[in-house]
Amino acid sequence: MKKAVGCTTRRLSGLVLIALLLVGCSENDRPLEPPVRFEGNIFGTFYQVTIMDPLTQGESLKLEEGFLAELESVDQAMSTYRDDSELIAFNEAPLDEWQPLSNELIEVLAISQSVAEASHGAFDITVGDLVNLWSFGPGARPEEVPADDILTEKLAQVGFDAVEVDSQKMQARRIRDVFVDLSGVAKGHGTDRVAAYLDQQGMEHYLVNIGGELIARGLRDEQAQIPWQVGIEVPEDGQQRAQHILPLANMSVATSGDYRNYFEVEGERFSHTIDPRTGRPVTHQVASVSVFHPSNAWADAWATALLVVGEEDAMQMAIENHLKVLLLVRDGEQWRSIVTPEFVNYFGETLVNELGIEQRRTPTSSSPATASPAPADPSVTGE
Repeated sequence: MKKAVGCTTRRLSGLVLIALLLVGCSENDRPLEPPVRFEGNIFGTFYQVTIMDPLTQGESLKLEEGFLAELESVDQAMSTYRDDSELIAFNEAPLDEWQPLSNELIEVLAISQSVAEASHGAFDITVGDLVNLWSFGPGARPEEVPADDILTEKLAQVGFDAVEVDSQKMQARRIRDVFVDLSGVAKGHGTDRVAAYLDQQGMEHYLVNIGGELIARGLRDEQAQIPWQVGIEVPEDGQQRAQHILPLANMSVATSGDYRNYFEVEGERFSHTIDPRTGRPVTHQVASVSVFHPSNAWADAWATALLVVGEEDAMQMAIENHLKVLLLVRDGEQWRSIVTPEFVNYFGETLVNELGIEQRRTPTSSSPATASPAPADPSVTGE
């Protein structure tokens, strides 16, 4: 009799297990209504991934696990906020000694050095000690203006020529005691990595937004042929409204601005954007720069460089390097929007005129042109 009860119990347990497995399989196979959105925090900011392709619950969980692994890999390689990152190890390595580095760190260093050269040092990854000195880096200090002698000492070390990159041998070295900071390009690289992963998984219609750096693929509504729409924010404190709404398809955009991160001393405002050539925060009237580029890493680096140099030099540099660029410039209590010819070619003159945007057609001075960097292999809101 006991044996019969035991058999019955085992049968019931087996049936319960099978039922649970069937429920689990059924849940994983459940189709999700698009859009499917993922969001969270990374790199000290937010991420949002929106997918319009058909997905099941199980597929969505796999996608999220996959792109989060990509972001973790970028953070492990390039963070200045974690002691175990590859970049921190590089910064602590002996001077003049070549260090073998990962593929992605070499790629981002190479992009950085290319933009640094093309921007005549306006973008410079060796500015880390100056950023820390002005209280904006991981080594933040009290919010005060650094002494001139300390500033001069730090500035003497800065210069992108202090880092050498050998992409063929996958190695790099520091030849002066500089602190390499990739915050002006790493977020863009992370955005590229997420997009590349989604492409590999067969996703065709999605929007990736990492702290305002965006990549759009396909359409927001394929049936109605409606593109993704991105809003370029009004560069004002406490504001989150769009100055311009732009359609975006198979393109990325990165925006740099001076209106979110700053401090004030005795009524004077100090932006987190440090000019590597002077060692001081920028003081011009350009409030934000948006760069549209197939690679978000390139867009991110160029947006930083153009924000550093100010309106006239930014437009000249952007035109010479054939960049799609939108500047928002302070004009009293108003804003002026200025774009390059490449921006007009991409979005169309009709839309540019409808938005009342000024077009800058030629460089504003006669300085020699610089070569345009090749694209890498394949603040802003998106909807």
